[in-house]
Amino acid sequence: EFFDYIERLKETTSKAIIITGDYNTAHNEIDLARPKENELTSGFMRIERDWLDKVIDEYKFTDTFRYYNKNKDEYSWWSYRAGARERNVGWRIDYCFITEPHIHAVKEVFIQQGVTGSDHCPVGIILEL
Repeated sequence: EFFDYIERLKETTSKAIIITGDYNTAHNEIDLARPKENELTSGFMRIERDWLDKVIDEYKFTDTFRYYNKNKDEYSWWSYRAGARERNVGWRIDYCFITEPHIHAVKEVFIQQGVTGSDHCPVGIILEL
């Protein structure tokens, strides 16, 4: 229903649409520290990753972090177990997506790994409008 609404919204505006949040899925192998060990783990299952492919390919959104950081392995979530954050054994499961035609309005993307207080850290974008 959300994406049905977004598709209707796209028909009525030329403005950028940004969808951001905790998607609980690492999209590609680069988005988690141990992809092979987690292929059958919720959050990295093929069906979940296919849904993120759909957000990008069918609904025409761009993953802002990955667009500007093709090969950077930075994470936004770490398990509380076994000192995962201290060892940087994490997952990038928090995203800022923007409609494809507006990617160039994004001037900066960031993951603030040094911000603690949760098992997630802040992610964000800076736009030039």
